[in-house]
Amino acid sequence: MHRWTDWPFFEPEHRELARDVAAWAEAELAGMGDAHGDEASLALVRQLGERGWLRWCIAEPYVGARGQLDVRGLCVIRETLARQSGLADVAFAMQGLGSGPISLFGSESLKQRYLLKVGTGQAVAAFAVSEPDGGSDIAAMTTTARRDGDGFVLDGIKTWISNAGIADFYVVFGRMEEARHSGTEAQRHGNNHIACVVDADNPGLSIPTRIEVSAPHPLGTVKLEGCRVGADAVIGAPGEGLKVALATLDTFRPTVGAAALGFARRALDEALAWARSRRVFGKALAEHQLTQARLADMATAVDAAALLVYRAAWLHDTGQRRVTREAAMAKLFATEAAQRVVDDAVQLLGVVAGAPVERLYRAVRALRIYEGTSEIQRLVIANQLLTP
Repeated sequence: MHRWTDWPFFEPEHRELARDVAAWAEAELAGMGDAHGDEASLALVRQLGERGWLRWCIAEPYVGARGQLDVRGLCVIRETLARQSGLADVAFAMQGLGSGPISLFGSESLKQRYLLKVGTGQAVAAFAVSEPDGGSDIAAMTTTARRDGDGFVLDGIKTWISNAGIADFYVVFGRMEEARHSGTEAQRHGNNHIACVVDADNPGLSIPTRIEVSAPHPLGTVKLEGCRVGADAVIGAPGEGLKVALATLDTFRPTVGAAALGFARRALDEALAWARSRRVFGKALAEHQLTQARLADMATAVDAAALLVYRAAWLHDTGQRRVTREAAMAKLFATEAAQRVVDDAVQLLGVVAGAPVERLYRAVRALRIYEGTSEIQRLVIANQLLTP
């Protein structure tokens, strides 16, 4: 068990969770290496569901682990999974992010229809907000939702969507067409977006392309063309889609920092083991002061990132206030710090294809981009500081 579980951010249940997930991950994931592909991703979702870890992605009474989404639990699991397998972390994280809007804002019928399946690994979720010309600028999305009878028709393109092509349903965000043209009060205040659940077998939804990236990660483009959904598929109220998206990101951004933390801890452990065993100029690498300085900086960055991540998670779970600033700080610092820590480990160990630090080097880079780039996190933090 890591020393950080003794910090006051955690309850006994979180400490027990950390021990149990670590033991399971070491037994089940340690030999995965660079496993990738749709079958590997789907198998991991099933494994995570069968073992009960996905229960932390949803809220009670839909087999959730706790009465609400517990961000500390999500962070503990993501950190632990990421330490062993980037693909396992993605499989877990997307079950939470993809169903998070339903957990937070969905109707009882939506919760009953989707959350039980997500929490048991019987359904794969996806979160579709990014677009070709509006990845980080959520408010600038061009996907439209036009009223049609008692439902809506969606048209547009979403890209860089995790689980595209393997998901059973997608939470899709778009701009309501009537608000886009009307210049109404709702539009001026940003109340002109919508969030809808779209099943993968909807005839108006297709996956025209899959995207290959440097680390194992199922990604693709989602095309919506005359995609009709009923009024019961809307999450929250029509016009509240932006609120749904931002609240979901506030909840899950600290967990991205936690995944980065898992990568960084593994890199530090690999570097320490190598420094102790590798001999250079007649003595262990760890006995050289430059190596000691590098290791000290790595360890300090890891602990600082952990403090920011678990502060944001604790603030969220205790409901003291909205945690937009703290969540952005956690994601920004932890992902940037993890990149440096992994790079330092590579500097010490070298780049050998398939070695743990080489896999970490490829896996960690994406975390500074998805769910809001580091540049966007800085803007979010500055806005929070400057807004009275």
